[in-house]
Amino acid sequence: MPITFDTLAYMKKLEAAGFSRAQAEVQAEAFRVQAEAQEASRKKTFSEFELHAHKELATREDFLTLRTELQSMRGEIWRLDNQLITNKHEILKWVVRTMIGLAAFICSVIGMGVAFLMK
Repeated sequence: MPITFDTLAYMKKLEAAGFSRAQAEVQAEAFRVQAEAQEASRKKTFSEFELHAHKELATREDFLTLRTELQSMRGEIWRLDNQLITNKHEILKWVVRTMIGLAAFICSVIGMGVAFLMK
């Protein structure tokens, strides 16, 4: 909403306060020019704000793209989780087999030691 400035009323107030007609006219004109400059600056700032504000608004398409990306990430997380579980089971099997192998080796060494001592 533009700002209006009543130069005639302003001049009358200045004249009533003791300014001459010429002084009041110059003062009113300078004040009018300043008010118009401030209004132009306000309009420019407001239009720049609107321009940037609309650039930052998300559209329905933005939300749909985000939803698709999130679903894709969720699928990737589930895949990685299943892979971790599979790897955990593989490591566990390897550890158990190694322990059984070591136990068999230790038993055979002990058996050989006992057989050697019994001779």
